[in-house]
Amino acid sequence: MYFLASLSERRRGQLAALSIAAVVIVVGVPLWWRTTETYRAWLPFSQIKDLSKLQLHLSADVEVVFARGTLTPEQQKKLPLTQTQDEEHAVDEADLSLHMLSESPCGSSVVYVIPEVSSLLPENVKVYIGQRRTAILRINAEMRAGKTVEQLLAVLKPQIKQVLQVMSFSHTDITAALSDRVRFNPGSKESMTHSMRAFTSSPGYEITFSLLNPDPRSHRLHWDIEGAVQTYIQPFLTKLSPLANFSIDSQMLHYAMLGVNPRYNNDRGAFILHADSLAHVINPVEARLGSNAASSNPVLNFLLYVPDAQHSPLYIQDHKKMDVPSNAFHSPRWGGIMVYNVKNLYGPEAEFPVNININMAEVMGVFLTQLRLLVGMESSPPPPGFLVAPCGSVGLADWELDRLMWSRSVENIATATTTITSLAQLLDQIGNIVINDNIAQQVSSAVTSVQLAVAELEAGNLGFALQYSKETILASEKAFFDPSLLHLLYFPDDQKFAIYIPLFLPMCVPILLSLLKMASEARRRYREKQAKKD
Repeated sequence: MYFLASLSERRRGQLAALSIAAVVIVVGVPLWWRTTETYRAWLPFSQIKDLSKLQLHLSADVEVVFARGTLTPEQQKKLPLTQTQDEEHAVDEADLSLHMLSESPCGSSVVYVIPEVSSLLPENVKVYIGQRRTAILRINAEMRAGKTVEQLLAVLKPQIKQVLQVMSFSHTDITAALSDRVRFNPGSKESMTHSMRAFTSSPGYEITFSLLNPDPRSHRLHWDIEGAVQTYIQPFLTKLSPLANFSIDSQMLHYAMLGVNPRYNNDRGAFILHADSLAHVINPVEARLGSNAASSNPVLNFLLYVPDAQHSPLYIQDHKKMDVPSNAFHSPRWGGIMVYNVKNLYGPEAEFPVNININMAEVMGVFLTQLRLLVGMESSPPPPGFLVAPCGSVGLADWELDRLMWSRSVENIATATTTITSLAQLLDQIGNIVINDNIAQQVSSAVTSVQLAVAELEAGNLGFALQYSKETILASEKAFFDPSLLHLLYFPDDQKFAIYIPLFLPMCVPILLSLLKMASEARRRYREKQAKKD
């Protein structure tokens, strides 16, 4: 009886061990695996991989209009529609009249072809580019004699292409826009300097105007910065509103020095700040400026420095030791500084402090020129035979805006593509990073916007292309810098083992020992049966 009871207890223990092991393996392990696995939402990895092979095709619409007397009667009869209107204007008035006659959308251009005998353009001018999206092209009689309309357009194609390279985009512009993201063979020194000078594309910019008065006991400065901004700067920024949002603030800093001691020139009786010393001016001044910690947008600093009485007048000289006409300089991707001398505004018998009203028209003219360079407006000379109209009081021509929109669209696409590709590689290499639905939605939205922007660029729809490119860069940056992707929120594998081993080892050891003992007894019984048979 004792032997049977012992055998029953042993059988019960074996069944209990098997039941526990079965529950652990069938229920416990899958439940633990399911509840501790990293959630990773689906990402379009195949589409992201295709972005590395992305090819941009840019197209710009151009309309060619022949003026009266340009085409022969035979050529004119072959045109599908002919509409004539006789008007005489000066060249600047003609620009406005032609713009009102055929207003073209952004990204497109209208080229008016006039005969050589026309007095609309000066004799040495072959192409006139106005403030709008219109250009006037002069052709001679030999170019159009004995040719059909198709042949005449083929002859004009190189000249029209040259006009579009000025008004729309060129290979140099696209290379400069991609210089920060894609490696190219080094181009001309001028194009590389332009690409390094301008700020990179951003959804917004902070503009700060600062008045530096190192000697408030001698000079009591007054500047109407609010009125000057509304008159000279705000129209320019309003026209740039499709590209980015701009915010403006101003400040006045007393006892703020340049940090560089200018040299006194006995021959001129003035202090000289040489170009080699300008690089040492920025850091000491920047420490006094402060920054907007609540904004991550780039800051454009414009400083107006009024020298103290002991260092006046102060002039800036270039590398050729020639005076800079504007008495100002700019630093790439930082801002500009202008030195404003006031010693000639009062005599030696004046009582200090002297009240000085700053000529804001002169100051803002310099700052507006620097602002154009910093946002990406290239000030390269036009080709020979070209006459470009001044940009006017706004400070920006319509075709200059289009040119900047082309560059910014390409730059946004390149930046977003690089960001999305880097994020996809990071998530693919680190498998324990959580990919929540919000990140997946942002990545998918960025990829879709890139594809739409590329399609709109190819179709010549510049406005839509810029809008989609802004959407893709916002979505890609938001996904890349999402707080849930921080590596500090996740443990490496060695730390996971350090947590799970103390939890599972005490439970698993008895089960494993019981299973090993059961396996040992089963082998022993099998050997005994084999021995009895023998």
